[in-house]
Amino acid sequence: MIFGGILAVIASYFLGSVSSSILIGHMFGVEDIRKHGSGNAGSTNVLRTIGKKAAALTFVSDVLKGVIPIVVINLFWTQHKLLFMTCAGAAVVLGHIFPAYFGFKGGKGVATSFGVVIAMSPCTGIWWIPLLLFGIWLVVVLITRYVSLASVAVMALYPVVISVLFRGLPVFEYVNYIMFTAFIGVLSIFMHRKNIGRLMHGTESKIGKK
Repeated sequence: MIFGGILAVIASYFLGSVSSSILIGHMFGVEDIRKHGSGNAGSTNVLRTIGKKAAALTFVSDVLKGVIPIVVINLFWTQHKLLFMTCAGAAVVLGHIFPAYFGFKGGKGVATSFGVVIAMSPCTGIWWIPLLLFGIWLVVVLITRYVSLASVAVMALYPVVISVLFRGLPVFEYVNYIMFTAFIGVLSIFMHRKNIGRLMHGTESKIGKK
């Protein structure tokens, strides 16, 4: 079971490495989305470069990448389930950001992280966490029209939300979950470092702007 869990974590990385934005960009006649717009392999750049339909397909595909490993582990693993879920969640996000099939240059991990959160929340007994995080993201976008700012805000708040809501978990599970949320939060914020710089200088593009 432990060996199988390790294989599942490795498989999660390679699943995450399937870059939805690049593949869907090909479907819409764009050779490599990373050569256009912001250069990021994510749904926001697809929206600005190609359009709403391609961006929606990219976003849904990226979210599903985060959902699938967690659902599989939840269905077929009994021992060390939460540990393998968090490791697989971290691996699929790493695969999305550093895809093995596309020169280790991918997206920023927000949509895939959200997929992991969606899949893990029912397993922890607090199913509404994704709704809370999406609500925060939506409010920030509506007020500022900056997708990057909303994404950074959510990824920064996620570990805080978990640390407050999950205090009743056994110590090992609590620490494990906090470490996972902190890892993907810090990683995503690091990947947004250029956006943060542009936000500070007032040059970041707003949603709806080509």
